[in-house]
Amino acid sequence: MKVGKLMDFIWFIIDFIIHIDQHLLQIINQFGSWTYLILFAIIFVETGLVIFPFLPGDSLLFVASALAALDHSILTIGLLFVIFLAAAVIGDTVNYELGKKIGLSVTEHRVFGKFLDKEKVATAEVFFDKHGGKTIIIARFMPFIRTFAPFIAGASNMHYGQFIRYNFFGGFLWVSICCIAGYFFGNIPFIKEHFSLIVLAVIFISILPMIIAFIRSKLTKNTTKAS
Repeated sequence: MKVGKLMDFIWFIIDFIIHIDQHLLQIINQFGSWTYLILFAIIFVETGLVIFPFLPGDSLLFVASALAALDHSILTIGLLFVIFLAAAVIGDTVNYELGKKIGLSVTEHRVFGKFLDKEKVATAEVFFDKHGGKTIIIARFMPFIRTFAPFIAGASNMHYGQFIRYNFFGGFLWVSICCIAGYFFGNIPFIKEHFSLIVLAVIFISILPMIIAFIRSKLTKNTTKAS
């Protein structure tokens, strides 16, 4: 992919996330009930394919649930919950199986390695080593780490029985919190008027644990070097 086209794609993703309410309304108007399938596909790909960690997750759940609260909306919160939970659990399961079959050596692959941020994969690996299976739950609320964690779990040969329990529980918590927040708070006048800022705040809060972990690792390295 040429640099120009890659930058256009990146800006499209950024614009989609920031103005996700407008884009989702366009999708609903154009595709009607097929919107459920599109939403399922986006969450499935974001959680299930390790090379697509930049797709919207938290913000998409929040906005879709907010739109479901509108009068005459074709979206219903109950069906959205089922669709998102299924996509999240199945996506993580596929990612786990990919990690089990391919392993972390994929980061060195001449083709697929270009699509993976090795630093973020390494960060997710350290996070997994520190928190173990609980990472699958915690990572649900951390963009990028959310996509890499099940892959690393599979590559680390984590027992599937243990993984699926963390997978379902983490997915249930993630979908529940995002959907409830969107449904009950997404249509408050202040939030409607400052929707782009709210979405950015959601993204920032989601990546805050990752930023703190990064700063701590840098401080630890500097302290080690100094001593």
